[in-house]
Amino acid sequence: LGQTFKVTSQEATKLSLAFSRPPAASAEDCRKLSEDVQNAILAVATVYYWLPKGQGTTLRKMVRDATTEVVEGMIQLTETILSAPLESLSQEQLISTGGVWEACEQVSNLPRDNQAAVASALGACLGVVKDALEEMEHALVEGQDPYSDIMEDEELGFRGNRDTYWSEADRKLLSSCMGLMKASKACLKKVLGAVKAYGKVDSPEQIAQLDDLADIANEISPSVDELALSMYPPMNQLAVRLNAAKLASVLKKVLEITKTSHVCPPSEDGWVQFLTGAVDHNMNKIKNFTQGQL
Repeated sequence: LGQTFKVTSQEATKLSLAFSRPPAASAEDCRKLSEDVQNAILAVATVYYWLPKGQGTTLRKMVRDATTEVVEGMIQLTETILSAPLESLSQEQLISTGGVWEACEQVSNLPRDNQAAVASALGACLGVVKDALEEMEHALVEGQDPYSDIMEDEELGFRGNRDTYWSEADRKLLSSCMGLMKASKACLKKVLGAVKAYGKVDSPEQIAQLDDLADIANEISPSVDELALSMYPPMNQLAVRLNAAKLASVLKKVLEITKTSHVCPPSEDGWVQFLTGAVDHNMNKIKNFTQGQL
């Protein structure tokens, strides 16, 4: 794959240089350039299709995304050249050529097996959840009005609108929701650590278990985002409860899949139990606070 990406990068350079200044390339040169570009792209696609599905769907998806980026980059470069007058190297052509180089260089950062791919996917999810948690913590610290950084607007009305504030009851509920968001972050952090320490790709079963973990962990960040969005005032407590229940269910599933997989030897049981308890504890408090809404 590295070799085919390298060749594609070189073909992009040749193609770009051939159309960087007059005179235009001859029909024969154009045919040869087109053929070389097409062969390079076909080689990239062929090598991607050679990657056995049994090596892991998470790894395969990352390789597919990188391959797609190279192909799309080359399409964009070709279209830029076709639509630009041949006077001098245009800014668009420079950017498109650089885009192909960048896409081709990505191959060196691709994970080498499914364990590395799943660790990378979990790391990305953890980053998103951390951001959502920090944003919500910031909004709570801002005081009574999480919209204080938004300028007054004639259409929105004056800042005295109570729909922009949390009530005392809201704040009690918020505290348990924050507990659930923190449990999400801790869960991803711990699962990521376990995958790095104990994840193996020696058997189809181990590879499939890692894929299952990545698939369910992928549901955490959108669920955290949905919960966070519903926490802003004016707060609909029933919507918050439903989003919290959805997140709690995803977290329980992640912990369950982790517990039954090879990345969780007996030494890791402790944190799985602890986090399962933390999810239940916060969810029970959320249910109690919102009982009157049902």
